Amino acid sequence: MALTLLGRHNPLASPSEQLKVLAQPSPRLPFEAQLDQAGLYPLRATRITVLQINVGKLCNQTCRHCHVDAGPDRPEAMSLETAEQCIEALAKTDIPTMDITGGAPELNPHFRWLVKKSRDLGRHVIDRCNLSVLLLPSQTDLAEFLANHRVEIIASLPSYRAGQTDAQRGDGVFEKSMEALHLLNRFGYGQPDSGLILNLVYNPVGAFLPPKQEAIEAQFKKELRTHHGIEFNRLYTITNMPISRFLEFLVESGNYEQYMTRLANAFNPAAAADVMCRYTLSVGWDGRLYDCDFNQMLNLPLNHGAPSHVRDFDPAQLHDRQIVIRNHCYGCTAGSGSSCGGSVT
Repeated sequence: MALTLLGRHNPLASPSEQLKVLAQPSPRLPFEAQLDQAGLYPLRATRITVLQINVGKLCNQTCRHCHVDAGPDRPEAMSLETAEQCIEALAKTDIPTMDITGGAPELNPHFRWLVKKSRDLGRHVIDRCNLSVLLLPSQTDLAEFLANHRVEIIASLPSYRAGQTDAQRGDGVFEKSMEALHLLNRFGYGQPDSGLILNLVYNPVGAFLPPKQEAIEAQFKKELRTHHGIEFNRLYTITNMPISRFLEFLVESGNYEQYMTRLANAFNPAAAADVMCRYTLSVGWDGRLYDCDFNQMLNLPLNHGAPSHVRDFDPAQLHDRQIVIRNHCYGCTAGSGSSCGGSVT
């Protein structure tokens, strides 16, 4: 079956059309069958330790690899009512980590309220930051706010080279990222004994699996310290997921079948046993519940009797729920595995 682009200003026309592409006979085994062979089907959650909320798709950048299809023209944004429901859900549990993502999550008008309320509950807060948002005129005090509330920052940086970063994220983004990292360093982020954690995220530029996390981390630290005087704590490697803009790239470039075969051939049962959906619960900007941010973008909500919305949050039903899977899940189980916290094994 020939793969074709389905035409809108963004990627493949809809989540349902993306799922049709992902259901085609490549790779050889559907992900469900691969899990079954590994003795892991049905895949179930083990206990929620991370509540990850996507507060919307508004972003000041339009990155080629973005699985959220975020950008400056996206209107989707979490309301205060839904944000309050997220905090109410968090308060019902001992879930230790609130992970806030987007878009550029900081552009949601309720972002700082969410941070403050989560910290008031004694929870660790992660901000998934694109770095350049720190330089916007409307966000001049953002770095200081994050430091004052001891928020961990996880920031995407595809390369320590300007050309590769700008190719994926837009012209001039590398220089803005360096400026933002210097700003964070001045507030103590990434510095020894400060307790202010600054982690970077690397994902390949193209249809490749990421290299070994420890090796690329050492390389990033050397290059950023030597050439830019920048310090950070950890570097996470994340596999490009075959959804949204990256799926469009794969189809358009003729790399889809080869990439899916590469992911499937690299399936690692050890990585599959510890995928992030087993300990993470994802909340969409509208409050709907998902097993992960990727399922959220494919409109694959919780199933198998679990609550569908954060207002109906029930820890007893959610902690050991059966997880919804499709072939894109190969992206999290290839090689050393991939998660929002980097490699798994």
